Amino acid sequence: MSINWHGVWAIFHHEMMRFFRTIWQSLASPVLSTVLYFVVFGAAIGGRIQSVEGVEYAAFIVPGLMMLTVLQQAVSNASFGIYFPKFSGTIYEYLVSPVGWIEVTMGFVGAAAVKSIMIALVILVTSFVFVGVHILHPVWMVAFLVLSSVGFSLLGFIIGLWAKSFEQLQIVPMMIIMPLVFLGGAFYSASMLPPFWEGVAKLNPVLYLISGFRWSFFGLADVPVGVSLVAVAIMVVVCLAIIRWIFATGWRLRE
Repeated sequence: MSINWHGVWAIFHHEMMRFFRTIWQSLASPVLSTVLYFVVFGAAIGGRIQSVEGVEYAAFIVPGLMMLTVLQQAVSNASFGIYFPKFSGTIYEYLVSPVGWIEVTMGFVGAAAVKSIMIALVILVTSFVFVGVHILHPVWMVAFLVLSSVGFSLLGFIIGLWAKSFEQLQIVPMMIIMPLVFLGGAFYSASMLPPFWEGVAKLNPVLYLISGFRWSFFGLADVPVGVSLVAVAIMVVVCLAIIRWIFATGWRLRE
């Protein structure tokens, strides 16, 4: 099966242009949030917790801050990107155009993933102002960053297809994803918890993403790196299967 790359590029380019039209607003908000997180967690809590497993606490939270932003931005950009055509009725143009579910998914998800990666890199650069960060495995850092952004962009794409209102777009990010990130070791190591709660924390799928990403920075991980990679891969495969089913059945596409 051949892929209509012109169609993929057209969707991708349209979504990226929407991002660049509000580039300063898109970048200012996460940068400001990062500064506040460093002030609250890095300075206030860091004054009490000097280091975690030999890593300065202010540096320790950098991967968590980046992953927090990636997950939020990937989900919100992908969900809004596909929901707006449903809301305006222009989704029918995609359904009758010479592009299949693969091209539509690649265009919207690719743009959402690129946006979240760009913002994450801006946050990484911002963190250098507050603390020195050394990336032990830069290739794996990029790999985890890309896989996580793609995985949660796919999830956001599904949320956008599922949602019937703008309010529903916010339910999953605010009520599920945000708590999972905060409870997934973004600002602490699971090894710092009592044994029972450490076991509970390892039921959180986000923990595996953050753990693998933090390992790429400092060589520290709450779970084996291979398990983190498998968790991300499973998420991507499951999300792709759900999206294929949605386009094959038309569920929520015409509502």
